[in-house]
Amino acid sequence: MTQGDKVDSGTGTGRRRGSDFSVLSRTVSEAGLLKKRPGHYAARIAITLSLLFATWTVFVLIGPSWWQMLTAAALAVLFTQTAFIGHDAGHRQISDDQRVNTLIGWILGDLLVGLGFGWWVSKHDRHHAHPNHEGKDPDIAGAALAFSREQALQRRRGPARWLARSQAWLFFPMLLLEAFHLHVASVREIAGNRLPTRVRIVEGTLMALHFIGYLGIILITLTPLQALCFVLVHQGLFGLYMGCSFAPNHKGMPVMEEGTKTGFLPRQVLTSRNIRGGPLTDLALGGLNYQIEHHLFPTMPRPNLRRVQPLVREACERYGLSYYETSLLRSYTEVLQHLHRVGGPLRPELEY
Repeated sequence: MTQGDKVDSGTGTGRRRGSDFSVLSRTVSEAGLLKKRPGHYAARIAITLSLLFATWTVFVLIGPSWWQMLTAAALAVLFTQTAFIGHDAGHRQISDDQRVNTLIGWILGDLLVGLGFGWWVSKHDRHHAHPNHEGKDPDIAGAALAFSREQALQRRRGPARWLARSQAWLFFPMLLLEAFHLHVASVREIAGNRLPTRVRIVEGTLMALHFIGYLGIILITLTPLQALCFVLVHQGLFGLYMGCSFAPNHKGMPVMEEGTKTGFLPRQVLTSRNIRGGPLTDLALGGLNYQIEHHLFPTMPRPNLRRVQPLVREACERYGLSYYETSLLRSYTEVLQHLHRVGGPLRPELEY
């Protein structure tokens, strides 16, 4: 099966794979790889927050200077690293006490980076349940990009057609807007009625404090033009870094048509892509480079993903499932090739 292909229905296989995953899950549990790592996360949170505080302190000390664009780049990295920890909290990787995970998610997500934790968890859980499944995965249901030929063909006219036919060229530039999009989506969700009232009040208050503090310190420290450029550089690079971390995970991998039924193990393995690398890759991508392992065991603490990889590889080989891993640069190539191929029907004068 090549990347980007459709996944055929296989109900009988799906039932058998369910028992296959039970065997793997029991092996992983007996190895102690699902146990929480509070010491690891305490150190990671302390280091990340210390660097975040130190960078904002440097920002104030530098004052009104165009050198602050470098500070903006550093903060973009730290915001993303903070969001990675929020991601882990959303998956209950940090603590067995859900209240602790939620509190960490609220502080790191809503207060420190301005992203709605409750909204994101709900959306991300739906993605994890049905990755790359048309009609079920919200990550491939957006209006910006077409992830299948059928989605592209629905965009026959206007800006949507132009965007779909050129999406491979526009993909990375569009990621510069991702942080702004997530901020807006977070505010819209909190202002809506889908979250519990208590959650809306808490998250709305924390997010308001974030934007007041964020814009306040920038406007007080910099000139108006510098402040505008700082926000654009910081939020643009924040979105680009996040997008480049999440893009290799599923984009360009097999897409399941609506109505397709398959078991948990093949559904998670065949739609996910791993990225090769060492500790630096683990740090840069927040552990998302072990996307197959993460999707099979979403509550597993991040530092254990590397340790469980040999067990997952062995299980995939035993059950005849393709375990796909490639380099980071190759993954981006595959993503762009898939987006270009999907938009092909809207480029008849160039393709046919």
